[in-house]
Amino acid sequence: PQRWLARGRGSPRLVLVVVFVALLLDNMLLTVVVPIVPTFLYTTEYEGANSSTDPARPQPAPPALKAPPFSSLFSYFDNTTVTVSGSQSPSEVPNGTESGRPSQTPGSPPAPQRGCPEGHEFLTKENVRVGLLFASKALVQLLVNPSVGLLTNRIGYHIPMFIGFTILFLSTVMFAFSGTYTLLFIARALQGVGSSFSSVAGLGMLASVYTDDSERGNAMGIALGGLALGVLVGAPFGSIMYEFVGKASPFLILAFLALLDGALQLCILQPSRISPESTKATPVSTLLRDPYILVAAGALCFSNMGVAMLEPTLPIWMMQTMCSPQWQLGMAFLPASISYLVGTNLFGILANKMGRWLCSMIGMAVVGISLLCVPLAKNIYGLIGPNGGLGFAIGMVDSSMMPIMGYLVDLRHTSVYGTVYAIADVAFCMGFAIGPSTGGAIVRAIGFPWLMVIIGVTNLAYAPLCWCLRSPPAKEEKMAILSQECPMQPKTYTRQKPQREFPLTEDSDVEAENVE
Repeated sequence: PQRWLARGRGSPRLVLVVVFVALLLDNMLLTVVVPIVPTFLYTTEYEGANSSTDPARPQPAPPALKAPPFSSLFSYFDNTTVTVSGSQSPSEVPNGTESGRPSQTPGSPPAPQRGCPEGHEFLTKENVRVGLLFASKALVQLLVNPSVGLLTNRIGYHIPMFIGFTILFLSTVMFAFSGTYTLLFIARALQGVGSSFSSVAGLGMLASVYTDDSERGNAMGIALGGLALGVLVGAPFGSIMYEFVGKASPFLILAFLALLDGALQLCILQPSRISPESTKATPVSTLLRDPYILVAAGALCFSNMGVAMLEPTLPIWMMQTMCSPQWQLGMAFLPASISYLVGTNLFGILANKMGRWLCSMIGMAVVGISLLCVPLAKNIYGLIGPNGGLGFAIGMVDSSMMPIMGYLVDLRHTSVYGTVYAIADVAFCMGFAIGPSTGGAIVRAIGFPWLMVIIGVTNLAYAPLCWCLRSPPAKEEKMAILSQECPMQPKTYTRQKPQREFPLTEDSDVEAENVE
């Protein structure tokens, strides 16, 4: 086994396995809370408050056809005296009364449609609170990412990867035993710190071990398949376990799987070893001034913002308009998850052949059209088409933009990847921070359909900008284009060469000193 591990530590495939599993567990935890949190808060806060303020009023029946405790009993026969649980005296059922229909207290509000939750105003306000809770993870990750990118350049990728596992394990256990909104909020924010370490270190590690651009694209597609599988399994797994087992059960299972991931990292990555990058990385400020990196980051941000807005708002919209049971709230995301899994694996290979810029442009257009079709659904089956198209299109964008980020660094900057994948993760997190936090407020102000119109049109308008990534200029062409001189014909580059090339740029002397 020791000889096998020694050989395996030098294998890029085992590194890919570690990154795949880390992204899988991170995104299972990301989406497993989507169907749980709205119904859990509704049960603990709205129904709990009503039962405490009005204990004499019988509780409404749940969606499942079970008789609630202390409900009235009605006879199927005439002239029968029936004892009602909790009453002071027996009540008589008059002759000719309809059997099976509960009596309604005078002055009480009319009963809601069967299966629909009460408290429309509470659910409307809950859009904002649930959106902020979901956005807290991405917001914290957004703030931590730049520091993690600099840390990976100094100590390597292995130790940050293991730190991410440790924090994610603690966050998962905290989710299992949190019973209030505040504790859930803290657990979600803590998950953002762990996700930052795992995603930045994982993607940077893949880019460093797969130096060929084509192989790197395939590896990124497989790694994003782990992300897609986590999204695929998370929401349905969470809704079914919460409905039939309990709130803590899905999180405890994820905590056990996280321990296995930690053991895998200990065996393969040796996280006690410090391995800094041999060359100095390009500063973050320089990368942020690169327009091509900004276009790629914007595509990641806006395409993922659509599904980020759906996560807190779609389950509540389904509860209000479709009267959906709890298990359907998670199953609604299943078509998007399956198609995302197919899209990332298919276009990880195909995008390199058809052109990653074209793949991402088509993907963003399909994202916009799919979002515009979501409010047209009348039941859960009407969501299959729009959600399926949405997941497939986001898979096209992600599997194209992640390799482009590494390619742009090779082409125009120093080939050190921690910082650029920190920027990519920042763009991803901006979508998941802005989306839920603003989505809930927009739904409360103008409604769910208009929210889908806004984000759908935004994606359609941004899609043509992907044309700019068709032939990005290499580093030696940069000065000629910026000074608006005679443009040179763009070439195809696979990786920046260590030797100096002509014409020299202003940074050539600095790079020569670093190489020496």
